[in-house]
Amino acid sequence: MSGPAASAGATTIALDQACAGMVLAEALLDAHGGLLLPQGSTLSEASLASLRRRAIASCSVLGAVADPAQLARARAARLARLDQLFRHSGAAEAGATLWRLLITYREQQP
Repeated sequence: MSGPAASAGATTIALDQACAGMVLAEALLDAHGGLLLPQGSTLSEASLASLRRRAIASCSVLGAVADPAQLARARAARLARLDQLFRHSGAAEAGATLWRLLITYREQQP
C-alpha cells in the first residue's frame, strides 16, 4: 500500500475479505514499489486473483466492510433461492447445467 496516511473513510482489510466491486482507498504496490493497482481502482475477480498470486496480504478500501457472518447469510439465502427456483427441474440436463452455472456465478458474489 502507498503512503503513511490512509484516506478518509478507508478501512484496511485482509485480501481474503476483499470482494469484487470494492474501491481501493490507496494504491497497491508490490514488494519492489511497483504499482499494481492505482488508488480508486475497482477490484474485480481477476484483479483479486492476481493480487493473491503476488501474495498481497491486505488492501485499503473505501466505505464500510460488511460483516463476514452477514455476507455468509446473504450468500446462503441466494443459494437457497436458487434451490427453490429449480426444485421442479428434476434430472433434466439443461436445467441442471443452468443451475450449476448460476450457483457458480452466485458463489462469486459478495
